[in-house]
Amino acid sequence: MEKQAIGIMGGTFDPIHYGHLVTAEAARVAFNLKKVFFVPSGRPPHKEGQTVSSKEARFLMTVLAVTSNNDFTVSRIEIDRPGKSYAYDTVRYFKESYPDNDIYFITGADAIKEILNWHKVNKLLDYCYFVAATRPGYDLEDLKARELSVLPEEKLAKIFTIEVPAMAISSSDIKKRVQNKDPIKYLLPENVEAYILKESLYVDSES
Repeated sequence: MEKQAIGIMGGTFDPIHYGHLVTAEAARVAFNLKKVFFVPSGRPPHKEGQTVSSKEARFLMTVLAVTSNNDFTVSRIEIDRPGKSYAYDTVRYFKESYPDNDIYFITGADAIKEILNWHKVNKLLDYCYFVAATRPGYDLEDLKARELSVLPEEKLAKIFTIEVPAMAISSSDIKKRVQNKDPIKYLLPENVEAYILKESLYVDSES
């Protein structure tokens, strides 16, 4: 019997948008994932010193965004876990919870550029595959040949890429648009937009 697989979509999700959702769906189809778990970061180490919305606000926006897709679900593992949120700890948790499944960690190509700086990256690549979502025309093979060439060949082989046109949408741009009173409709689900407006998220640089 073919081994089943699950996906982990990690991120700050501040806010979650259609780029995240399109990426998760593309990975689900491409790698035949039975489920994609969205995992909002609790304390994202790469956001140290930056203003980030509350954990519960980001969790709720993620729940609102995925509620209409039965193949998507949201995990509180990083929200509830004390300390910094490392991908290694999260992937290890899912590996222990789903020992008979391959695990695909879904992220953006920009994050893959920084993977050598990730916590316990070599052990992390023992536990899972990586799916790097790229804009059309992005050359992951060139990245592998340069920045990632220090990784062993068998670990480089565990990094895949998928092209996602919606990667042009970004959370930082959405926040700027809210601050500037520009429209954000059709960049993210309507219920997430409604929550942002109701809670007055991102209305100024300090929110």
